[in-house]
Amino acid sequence: MPFTHLVAGIVFAAGDTVDKPTGFFGALATGAEWFIGLFNEGGGVFKSLVIGIVPTLIVLLTAVNALIRMIGPEKSDKLGEMAARPGIQWYPVRYLVLPVLSVFFLTNPMAYTMGRFLPERYKPAFYDSAVSYVHPITGIFPHANPGELFVYYGIAHGIQKLGLGLGDLAVRYLLVGMVVILLRGVITELITARMLAKRSTQEEAAA
Repeated sequence: MPFTHLVAGIVFAAGDTVDKPTGFFGALATGAEWFIGLFNEGGGVFKSLVIGIVPTLIVLLTAVNALIRMIGPEKSDKLGEMAARPGIQWYPVRYLVLPVLSVFFLTNPMAYTMGRFLPERYKPAFYDSAVSYVHPITGIFPHANPGELFVYYGIAHGIQKLGLGLGDLAVRYLLVGMVVILLRGVITELITARMLAKRSTQEEAAA
């Protein structure tokens, strides 16, 4: 009998007669099993992403980049200049259309660079709108913010456990996000205008 087979037989036989450690050493063994199990679970999640969402993200990114090339950057620049116009009628353009298109085409965090077309008094509100949309869009367009998909998947996991479909959740998540970013943009613009006026008054008083 080879030596390795003999050792294996002894270990197997010992496993049938030796009890599992208890007390301090038992706690160490349980902790070690939990520790490696944690990484095994993480490896399983990573494997599911590699064979699931990663190919989708690559295809989406390729398609979006091709679409940007076809549209041309000059048209997106015109939209940014249009959003910078004063007046309440431009609120939807500034805090709904521009943030949604910026997040979709430029993704997070490049979407915020579209704020360069806006006057300083509008930039905080635009950022508030854009940064608030990087999660709602992931349900349908995960390429926009792949680094934080866990936010959407955390909700989606609970919905799946209830036996409900994810399509309805993704659409509602998207639409509610649009309403929220418009409100946030308008409110933040009003707050910014109030703060700028207060600072201007203080500077005049100090002068």
